[in-house]
Amino acid sequence: MSTIKYILERIENKKNDYRQYNFAQTEDNAFKAFFDLSQEFDGIKDFYTLCVSIPKVFFNLEARLYLIEPKYDSIVLVSKTEAPKSGLYAPPPQDLRSDAQPYYTQSKSLVLTIHGKKLLMDQLPFRIKDDVLGLLEIYPVKDMSAHNKLFFEKYANRIGFNIHNRYMVEKNIEHLKFIRSLVADIEHNIIVPNMAYKLFLRNLKGKIIKNKEIVKTLSQYSENEQCDKAGMQKLLAELNDVNLGLTQELENIEKHYRNMSLFLETLLRRSHFDQGRLTLRTKTCNMKKDVVQPQLERYVEQFKEMGILVDDRLSGLPDEEVISVVDVGLIAQVYANLFSNALKYTEEVITETGEKKKYMSYGREIVKDFFGPGRGGLKYNVFSTGPHINPEEREKIFEDEYRGSNAMNRPGTGHGLTFIKNAVEIHGGAAGYEAVQYGNNFYFILPR
Repeated sequence: MSTIKYILERIENKKNDYRQYNFAQTEDNAFKAFFDLSQEFDGIKDFYTLCVSIPKVFFNLEARLYLIEPKYDSIVLVSKTEAPKSGLYAPPPQDLRSDAQPYYTQSKSLVLTIHGKKLLMDQLPFRIKDDVLGLLEIYPVKDMSAHNKLFFEKYANRIGFNIHNRYMVEKNIEHLKFIRSLVADIEHNIIVPNMAYKLFLRNLKGKIIKNKEIVKTLSQYSENEQCDKAGMQKLLAELNDVNLGLTQELENIEKHYRNMSLFLETLLRRSHFDQGRLTLRTKTCNMKKDVVQPQLERYVEQFKEMGILVDDRLSGLPDEEVISVVDVGLIAQVYANLFSNALKYTEEVITETGEKKKYMSYGREIVKDFFGPGRGGLKYNVFSTGPHINPEEREKIFEDEYRGSNAMNRPGTGHGLTFIKNAVEIHGGAAGYEAVQYGNNFYFILPR
C-alpha cells in the first residue's frame, strides 16, 4: 500500500506535468468528455466507439482502434469512424506496428501504441508482448505540432489504462460466474449423489446388528451341551448371508468412494480456480471400461427398481477401444448426468406393434466430416423411452437453471445439461438433443 507522503508527491508531480503540457481548452474538454463518458458506457463495444469518436468530434480527425482480441489471439480492428460496421476484426495493415514513439505513415496517419499497466500484465486473461494492447491510428495528418502529438500520446495512454481496467473487470466477472457454476457442479455431481453414503451406512449398520445377534445366539448354543445341530446350521447360514451382504455393501462404498474421489479431484483442481474456467487433464483410457461402465454400475439397480431395462446390445463401445483425448473425470460426470436424467425421465411407450416398452440404451457411432472435411467425430448417445421434449423448449434445455415443462414435478437443479455442454465443448466437441422414435436421445460428439 502506498503511503500518504508518496501519494502527495505523485499528485504534485502530476500538477507540474499538466502545467508543462499546457493543453488548450479543447484538449482539456476532450479529456473530460472521455473520462466522463467512459463511466457512462458499460459495454465494451460502446467504449471502443467512444475512443475513436473523441478525435472525430473535437478535432475533426478520423480514427481507427486496433486491440488485441483474445478470441483471435492477435491485434485486430475493433472500431473506426469511417464506415464503422465494415472490415472489423481484420488485422492492421503492414505499415502499422507497435513502436516506443508515435510515428507517421505514408498514408498520412499518426500511429500511437496503446500500452497496458506494466505491473498488472500477468493478471490479464491473455498473454501480450511488450505490454502492448493495441494501436490508435489518427488521420488524415501529414504532420502536427509536438504539442498536439503529445496530447494524442497521452490520450492513447488513457485508452490503454481504461481498457486494461475493463479487461480486469471482465476477467473478475467471468471468474465469479465460473465459481458460481462450479459450485452448482459440485452440488449436482457430488453433494447430492453423496447422500447415497447414508443408505450404504444404514444397510451396513443393520447387517452388523444382525451379526451381533447371531454371535450372541451362537454363544448361548456353545454353552448348551445339547446343541441343536439343525439350529446351528441355520445360524451359520444366516451368518454367511450377512457376511455376503457386508461384503457387497463394502464394495458399494468402495465404488462410491472411488467415484466421488474422481469427481472431487476433477472439480476442485487448482487450475480451474487459477484460470477461471474448466481445465483439461486428458489421458489414454478405455472409454467403456474406465468411463461408461463405472457410471452405469451406479445406476443399474435403480433402473431395475424403476422397471427400466438397460439395453446395451447396440452400444458400439468395444472393450479394446482406446481414446486418448478424454478427461476421464469430466466425461464420467457427463455420463453420470445423462444416466441420472434417464432414470428420472424414462417412461413407458407403446410400439407400432402394440408392445409396451420402457428402456434406456447407450451407444457410439462414427460421424463423418462433422468438424469439417476429413475431420470426423465420435457420437456418444444415451437414449430413453418417453414423450418428446416440446419443440419450443429444445433450444433452451442446455441453458443454466432452465427446466422443461416435463421436469417441474421431478427433483433437479436444471444444471446437469449445462455441465454436459461445458465439459464437452472444452474437449472441442458438441452436445445436443434429438427427438427419435419412441423417445429422446441426448448425445455428445468428440473429435476422433
